[in-house]
Amino acid sequence: MFERGASRREFMKAAVAVGGATALAACTTRAEEPIPTGTDDPASLPARQHAWNDLLPEDDAGNVVLPRHQVLLYLNLDGRPNAGDRETVEAALSTLDRAYERSNEGLVYSIAYSPRYFSRYDASLPAGVDLPEPRALSSFETPEFDRQDALLHLASDRPDALLGAEEALTGEAETVNGESVGATLTDVFSVADRRTGFVGEGMPAERQGDLEGIPDSGPVPEESPLFMGFKAGFAKNQASEDYVTIAEGPFAGATTKTVANIRQRLDDWYGEQDFEERVMEMFSPDHAEQNLVEGVGENLGDDSGIDAMLDSLRDDAREFGRVGHAQKAARANRDDDGNVKLLRRHFESTDDGEASLHFPSLQRGISDFEAVREAMNGADLTDAPTIRQRVNNGILEYIFVQRRGNFLVPPRDLRALPTPAGETPGVE
Repeated sequence: MFERGASRREFMKAAVAVGGATALAACTTRAEEPIPTGTDDPASLPARQHAWNDLLPEDDAGNVVLPRHQVLLYLNLDGRPNAGDRETVEAALSTLDRAYERSNEGLVYSIAYSPRYFSRYDASLPAGVDLPEPRALSSFETPEFDRQDALLHLASDRPDALLGAEEALTGEAETVNGESVGATLTDVFSVADRRTGFVGEGMPAERQGDLEGIPDSGPVPEESPLFMGFKAGFAKNQASEDYVTIAEGPFAGATTKTVANIRQRLDDWYGEQDFEERVMEMFSPDHAEQNLVEGVGENLGDDSGIDAMLDSLRDDAREFGRVGHAQKAARANRDDDGNVKLLRRHFESTDDGEASLHFPSLQRGISDFEAVREAMNGADLTDAPTIRQRVNNGILEYIFVQRRGNFLVPPRDLRALPTPAGETPGVE
């Protein structure tokens, strides 16, 4: 499974994707530092499961740096849960809280629930919870829909922490980072799918060889955290965790989460577009015209500058014959006061041997995400002579949505199989 003599860095990059007890044992053997432990005081943990930002490091510009390794476990449940099921789920998650510090060097995670999960109850979700079933969001996409009951999202800079947590939750380990495992998620759920990913400088470049969707020339810059060669997640172009939090009702403290899996075909992105054209299509033509982006975009600091380019969108379409991805999407990603609506936490993947992107987005309601996706489609711009639905229209020519699912991320005190009324009967 792992080549003998492989460097520690090469070894670690493969371990999370492979998963399982063998990968965990090998990771643990090669680990240089102990994993920081967690707490048995629930009051010391964030009340909101999606409150990650204060737990993670920032770069020199103040942008949150996401954990380098990530796992998505899609879970199914038979029937309607009872008090014993809730106690089991809470006990399993509490084991992680004790075992791992809530940080990038330990573990950050959340569990979320789908519309199908809530549909097993007689009552409906409150009117203030905007959680529709997933659907196609453009005329040209045909995704499969993730309707599994729950989604567990695990993230860490430490592959051994990530794999240890997964093994504990799925009943493959009796202890985890010094904590006894008394209950597992798979006592209640079955694992329907496992998806993995990564984000961070150097990681896409390391993985681009022999990967479907990336040119053989290996064009992804070493400095890039993402396959398309630019940085993302600028602090001033992201919603705050407060903004995406549901403020009232039985799910106050929750947020909604949509997760898409997007296949990338980057031969033309790198083979037919030069750097200036890639800047045009990722950001805006004005970014290229004014030489605003250097390299992967580190020079932009904490703000891509896209808000200054919104009014020129149609003029850019006529003058330059193309428009930018960020430029289009931002039209719908601001409220009347200028606040950003979506908090994006996307990361790359090489699952199935192809370049793809997992795109989790947090927002108060799924309709906010759907509106941004409609703006990103740019269908209203195709009256310009050179702009077609997927050509010269941002990055649509290079990305293909394979799957999409919608979920509710409840606050931590409701994380164990909540009812639509915002209750977890039997959990103390």
